[in-house]
Amino acid sequence: MQTVTIIGLIASICTGTSMLPQLIKILKEKKVEDISFLMLGILTAGLGMWVVYGCMQNDYIIIISNGFSFVLASLIIIFSIRYK
Repeated sequence: MQTVTIIGLIASICTGTSMLPQLIKILKEKKVEDISFLMLGILTAGLGMWVVYGCMQNDYIIIISNGFSFVLASLIIIFSIRYK
């Protein structure tokens, strides 16, 4: 495996799991007072565009990592609305 692929995979894992602690915190505490919906909306839109870009480039690292992040960001939005 090439070094550039390894770096891409590690970056994907870091990026993809970065929102997981926030989602877990929301689910445990059922509190969302300090969540910025504008930031989440912009982030989710950007992640969706990265998925489209990855599909256009046939780059599975981009598709999978940003798709996973898109799902996490969407879940954060859903539970933030639910617990607001």
